Amino acid sequence: MRRGAELLITALLLSVATESTAQLRRNSVVRVEATAYCIDGETASGAQTRKGIVAADPDVMPLGSRIRVDGLDDVEGLDRALSRTYDVEDTGRLIKGRIIDIFMHSCDDAKEFGRRTAMVRVLKVGENDRVDQRTNN
Repeated sequence: MRRGAELLITALLLSVATESTAQLRRNSVVRVEATAYCIDGETASGAQTRKGIVAADPDVMPLGSRIRVDGLDDVEGLDRALSRTYDVEDTGRLIKGRIIDIFMHSCDDAKEFGRRTAMVRVLKVGENDRVDQRTNN
């Protein structure tokens, strides 16, 4: 009996872990933790950092995905709306599961942003490819 209970608990824990790292489908709406970064340069997809780019776990939101982020309109001190559409063009070694990292030009703004909860709707699921491998169909 105890072995059966242990197996059940293990299965439940694995299903929760898998749910948070399973790839999202088009029109999925999920809660994420949002952070911000300010490192200029080339992203994992080969694109240059710019407004409208986020980093995400490619196992959850593949490179090339387009997402709509909501719930970030109350960020005091920032001069732009953060609830908007973003392209997933970057990854990060600390970005695992349902976390997005929003690119900002200002490191002060990125620090001020901190860590916030947001809602994400997947508008398009990417192919996890580099920008120079994509076709415009």
